[in-house]
Amino acid sequence: MKFLVYATASMLCLTSTALAQPGAVVDQSQAVHLLNRVTFGPSPGDIDRVKSMGLRAYIEQQLNPAQLAEAPSVLDLEANSSTNKKSNEDLISEFQEMRKKIALAKKADKADGDATKNPEIKQMAGFYKSLRQQDINTKLARCTESPRQLQEVMTEFWFNHFNVFLNKGLDTILVDSYENQAIRPNALGNFRDLVEATCHHPAMLFYLDNWENTAPDSPGSKGRFKGLNENYARELMELHTLGVDGGYSQKDVTELARVLTGLSIGTAKQMEQARMGRIQMQPVGNFGAYFYPQRHDFGDKVVLGRRIKGSGEGEIEECVDMLVRSPATAHHISYQLAQYFVCDNPPDSLVNKLSSRFTQTNGDIKSVLRELFYSKEFWDPAYENAKYKTPLRFVVSTLRASGTHLQSYSPVDQFLRMQGEPLYGCITPDGYKNTKEAWLNPDGLLRRINFATAVAAGKLPGAADQIPEYRQLGATISGSKFSTHTVAVVAKAPDGMKSAVVLGSPEFMHY
Repeated sequence: MKFLVYATASMLCLTSTALAQPGAVVDQSQAVHLLNRVTFGPSPGDIDRVKSMGLRAYIEQQLNPAQLAEAPSVLDLEANSSTNKKSNEDLISEFQEMRKKIALAKKADKADGDATKNPEIKQMAGFYKSLRQQDINTKLARCTESPRQLQEVMTEFWFNHFNVFLNKGLDTILVDSYENQAIRPNALGNFRDLVEATCHHPAMLFYLDNWENTAPDSPGSKGRFKGLNENYARELMELHTLGVDGGYSQKDVTELARVLTGLSIGTAKQMEQARMGRIQMQPVGNFGAYFYPQRHDFGDKVVLGRRIKGSGEGEIEECVDMLVRSPATAHHISYQLAQYFVCDNPPDSLVNKLSSRFTQTNGDIKSVLRELFYSKEFWDPAYENAKYKTPLRFVVSTLRASGTHLQSYSPVDQFLRMQGEPLYGCITPDGYKNTKEAWLNPDGLLRRINFATAVAAGKLPGAADQIPEYRQLGATISGSKFSTHTVAVVAKAPDGMKSAVVLGSPEFMHY
């Protein structure tokens, strides 16, 4: 049971030296702490890799994911994706055409009393179910298998920050492109680019209804496009940039909604109308968003005390610039990063340092993360193992620690659904919480233990005969603060249950 002994030396003092001197010896607990935070959890060989490279070299490598070759399993899934080979305009058009066919089929079968028996409807339903499973498999394979762990951790962080809901209309077929086009490429880039990309992606415009946002008295105000919609404007301020206490008013929300009028998506019907010269639509961004001048409010606006001259789509750029440069945004984003990587109630000292770095670098995410990972607060022993794993982090860290490889992630998908954290399944725009109080409950804990037991016994569907040996498992996750009680329970457990006890222990639930 030697792997369960925890070294109590001052990690902070040791780490200051290890970070300052590239050749310095890395303590085991330092390596584990770093892996627990910047990855989804250690996998076999990771601790030795960090100790060999050094803390600084490992951090810098993760901050620059292009240096790491992507896992073949991930590349294969990407190559076989049904959505990444098509434009968002084509995906939207195909989806709308399918919806029309389903509506017609249901109408034709209405007399039978059960339209779901229609073969065409069944085929379409099967297609979308298959599409969702593709997205889930690729997402979980990235989290579990990719060596670009920090990029995946930050992709999950930012997707949650700029959340969209899979089961809302068009987002059924746009979630994959949203994550791959707007989120992942900017996850370690610049915050301004990230806001810009999400603002101009059809998935966000549809989810928060801005695609319908129209100046009431404009020439394009007709049909479903005949009123101001404030949903996106509100969340752009409250969630995406300034924060709920960011100093804006309801008047600012209304004014920003006016700025955003006409920013929409390109449906097949609208594209046909544009070809016939009936409407104007100008492509904006690279993802299938369009600006419709006839639906825009060209009057002057006042947002956060600043007069915005009515000029068209350029007003949106001006407001995005203003929002991302606000000190409130720097503080809001810094607090969320500190909470995500350090503890549920992060110290003001760290948040202030990150805010300053965010402002100094105009929102350079990599620079802010570097400030975070090299901070004394990040390495403070008081915050070690202080975070409680979300269901996603728990299940992925279990697969990584045990070296379990799956052909299909259906059982993981099912586990996440039962835990209340289905992938892409948060209905509200504020995303899933990452704090202990949100996820620690008896039912959830029992399901985690059952999942850990299935993995330890090699009984997880698709993982037959992959039974982790508890000594190897202990070596992989070594450094966690196992209590004397946990040590005793592992020691007394039958050999076939020792791995299950380790994976189901209170200590493994934290990181």
